[in-house]
Amino acid sequence: MSTAAPRTAGPDHLWSVDEHLDDILATVRPLEPIELQLLDAQGCVLVEDITVPVSLPPFDNSSMDGYAVRVADVAGASEQYPAALEVVGDVAAGQADLLHVGPGQAARIMTGAPLPPGAETVVPVEWTDGGLGEGPATGMRARSLAPEGAAGQVHVYRPAPARAHVRAKGSDVRAGDRALEAGTVLGPPQISLLAAIGRGTVRVHPRPRVVVLSTGSELVQPDEELRSGQIYDSNSFALTAAARDAGAIAYRVGAVADDATTLRDTIEDQLVRADLMVTTGGVSVGAYDVVKEALSYAGDEDEPGSGVDFRRLAMQPGKPQGFGSIGPDHTPLLALPGNPVSSYVSFELFVRPAIRTLMGLTDVHRPRTRAKLTADRALTSPKDRRQFLRGRYADGTVTPVGGAGSHLVAALAQANALIVVPEHTESVAPGTEVQVVLLG
Repeated sequence: MSTAAPRTAGPDHLWSVDEHLDDILATVRPLEPIELQLLDAQGCVLVEDITVPVSLPPFDNSSMDGYAVRVADVAGASEQYPAALEVVGDVAAGQADLLHVGPGQAARIMTGAPLPPGAETVVPVEWTDGGLGEGPATGMRARSLAPEGAAGQVHVYRPAPARAHVRAKGSDVRAGDRALEAGTVLGPPQISLLAAIGRGTVRVHPRPRVVVLSTGSELVQPDEELRSGQIYDSNSFALTAAARDAGAIAYRVGAVADDATTLRDTIEDQLVRADLMVTTGGVSVGAYDVVKEALSYAGDEDEPGSGVDFRRLAMQPGKPQGFGSIGPDHTPLLALPGNPVSSYVSFELFVRPAIRTLMGLTDVHRPRTRAKLTADRALTSPKDRRQFLRGRYADGTVTPVGGAGSHLVAALAQANALIVVPEHTESVAPGTEVQVVLLG
């Protein structure tokens, strides 16, 4: 969702990385909250605090299969002098009508079953003869195979203190407690907790729908035959996967040929399922850079406030960038360069934070840390450009992977971090502490 048009500047303005990112984050807003069923809400962000309506567990219950007894009746029990108790029946999980355990009595109880009135503790079945009179039991036999286990006598060979093997009511959470805070991302444990306290639906920011589209007449889909001058389309796969990794529902569109009319028609067709559009390629200054040709306009007479601004950034890789909004709903669009490394680095720096903002998160950036540079020689960086080099981070050190070329996909696949070289640094010696962006 976009609420304001992006800033524009003169054609000669060189944007900093921070200016471009600030403009994106000032324009993109979280998606409107909706009510979703629990499983549909997985990966979404809560928009409200969740209060516990009922304590967990809602009643005292047994954590073991065994016998519910009074403490005094087993106080002196031993293998030589077992306590003999009358078994008054079974207490199973989910049972509503409970037995009463009186002096000298025991109730056979199952894991999760409510502690019956009169009982003060639970003796595990392994501490008894299981009601069979054959010495210490190794477990309970099914009731259908041993109906005598629910009646007659049971011999207890060990004492048990009060409330042993008893899960107390509210020992997990109590009614009125705050179970989850607004802003929480709902993963499997959070979904489990919501179900456990009886919530079937929850109000969340939905996961944003991101459409990824690559451009270039030279692009061929994987598994197709390559002809002279063609390459496989990897960017759309990389960015779609990256969007999903960021938390979005992402759709990949097959590569569009270098035709401005076709491209714009394709983008407009995709708007119906997009909260964010991402294109890759066609944003530089070449004669066939069709994204720039198709979308570089100050505004649309039919869509006031729309438009995509194409910029030069003081960074390497990823100097050419585009940002704006299109369509009647002012859907945000980020236009990334076509070189694979430039495209991926641009995604991490600009698109991922936009996706996380749409989700309603406040911490939208990859974590950063400081690391000692390990390298055979000094790294060089262009003056007045913030450079992002692929690196391998481990144990407080980072090692460059591959060179600075923006086409080195194999090196990118080996990297787990980006080494950040500031704008006014032209050389970084081995052993220097540098900033790194951790990629996962």
